Amino acid sequence: MNPPVSRHLIVVGAGIVGASVAYHAARAGATVTLVDAGQPGAGVTADSFAWVGASGVREGPAAALRATATTEYHRLGAELPGLPVTWSGSLVWNSQAGAPDAGPGQTIVDAPTVATLEPALRRPPEWAVWAPDDGAVDSVGVTERLVAGARAHGARIHLDTPVTGVRRDTAGRIAGVETAAGPLSGTTVVLAAGVATAALAAPLGVRVPVEPSPCPLFRFSAPAGLVRTVVNTEDFDLRQVAADRLIAAADSPERTLAAVRSTFRGAGRVELLSTRIGVRPMPADGEPVVGPVAEVPGLYLAVMHAAVTLAAAVGRLVARELVDGTAEPALSGCRLDRF
Repeated sequence: MNPPVSRHLIVVGAGIVGASVAYHAARAGATVTLVDAGQPGAGVTADSFAWVGASGVREGPAAALRATATTEYHRLGAELPGLPVTWSGSLVWNSQAGAPDAGPGQTIVDAPTVATLEPALRRPPEWAVWAPDDGAVDSVGVTERLVAGARAHGARIHLDTPVTGVRRDTAGRIAGVETAAGPLSGTTVVLAAGVATAALAAPLGVRVPVEPSPCPLFRFSAPAGLVRTVVNTEDFDLRQVAADRLIAAADSPERTLAAVRSTFRGAGRVELLSTRIGVRPMPADGEPVVGPVAEVPGLYLAVMHAAVTLAAAVGRLVARELVDGTAEPALSGCRLDRF
């Protein structure tokens, strides 16, 4: 189904996906209203590890989108100079014997090469997967830049304004949203509200199979230069975000702290600074849910796991669908009607 052309969009959710949709649509000439219950990126976006790359995903609808993630962020960085992205590359290894397989954009490297890339490692693995084009973003910083970019292209921004419902006209078409500050009118509503998307769609008779999934994120003090790349092992996803700070995505702060200290030389004084448990939206099959809803003309969904990774690509594609009315092949496997 081709999405209807829309020149008056309301985007619900100023996380990184909603901000990207709002920016790209406003840049394409649409009239855009972006509304959120809080501040840009203040929800689960702030709790993302924010690794940008294919991450070895080779199958499913998200695989092709992930394969373009780095290219799309480079494009976005050219449009929004100073975008807070660090292109460090990523290293992945585990304890399994033998050399792993390399996916798109990846190569297999040996222990001496790993030691060059991560010189503080106590025991470089025999083999690792090196993705030199991978990077990571300041997820809140990127979201704020996208919102500022949307505003610069004429978007109206309503923050600290909870959406309480989606409005329909007498013919059943989308007419806008109800908010705590009053109604907002629009011919298309894009629900990019993370875990709240299902609850907003339910009164319209639309079931969005997305469940909350906890995502722990730990922050540690660290000496400068301890970790040079994005590191993924059986113990953690780990990267350095400032001269004196690390973040890790893992299950246990205590085990992660012990693993960091045992993995890197000079990590004896690394200390846990904070623990946050975000709530990411996890579709039932793990793949993005993106596209128009046939039963409710004017309703469009944009909810997904790996939102930070996919945001630059998805925002551009969604804007093309809504502003130009073209069905993007890259999103064909992401439609709600697959459930």
